Amino acid sequence: MLTRRRFMTLAACAAAAPASASAGAGAAPHEWRGAALGADVTLRVDGGDARAARAFFAEAARVLRSIEDRFSLYRGSDLTRLNALGRLAHPSDDFTALLTLAGQVHAATAGAFDPTVQPLWQARRLGRDETAARALAGWDGVRIGPDAVMLDRPGMALTLNGIAQGHAADRLAGVARRRGLTRTLIDTGEIRGQGAPGWTAEVVAPGGTALRRLTLRDRALATSAPFGTRIGPQEDGAHILAADGRAPRWSVAAISAPTAAVADALSTAAVLMDAPAIEHALAAFPGARIEVLSPL
Repeated sequence: MLTRRRFMTLAACAAAAPASASAGAGAAPHEWRGAALGADVTLRVDGGDARAARAFFAEAARVLRSIEDRFSLYRGSDLTRLNALGRLAHPSDDFTALLTLAGQVHAATAGAFDPTVQPLWQARRLGRDETAARALAGWDGVRIGPDAVMLDRPGMALTLNGIAQGHAADRLAGVARRRGLTRTLIDTGEIRGQGAPGWTAEVVAPGGTALRRLTLRDRALATSAPFGTRIGPQEDGAHILAADGRAPRWSVAAISAPTAAVADALSTAAVLMDAPAIEHALAAFPGARIEVLSPL
């Protein structure tokens, strides 16, 4: 798991484009750019009404602010309050739903996806002894209830950066649908392409080598590269960590799924798992599939 924006190996903003001519071909696409959760955000509406697109962009900006209020590690948020106090009273439906999904992915991946590695990540980043931080990790210490979310061990802390960007893409896709926009590309660091005939996206290695091109139609794609960003005093450590100390197995893992949150979490875990274990994990999420596994 990681606690900051991944180095994205998905050429989304530059490479994503209509896979073929659409019903709205000929009309200029509408585009909005911003930032959330430490990642650049690009929203594109193809062939829609300009007024509807502007309304979508305005609502999207509000939704992204609310998502940061829930899940950001770098500003006052529900997540930072939980980490500071060990308890978050009256969590929002979004917060409990995302933690519940995180728990499901944790179980399916046999612990490879584990948001409780935040103290371990900080210890690794600062070059400190990791023994105490590793003892704090463990999803069994997270209790999710309707009235409160609690962390059982003093000093525990969560990161949701391996799933929240995908959640943001899913939320924005829902906004677009409600506004009647049928052909959209949403890039929050994870990609979700909506509408026929689809959007092309290219997965590339951190050095720029193209690994695969694929079409997204009502589908999401997430890519993880453990050494795309390096942490530690010598900047030689992978930024995706396992609570049990397992080392990354892949330089790039790309997973697609019907939702971006699922693709995001599974791609984060996948870099720490062998191929049979990944396939076993994906079986718990219908429609999820491996798109790229590039060896270290």
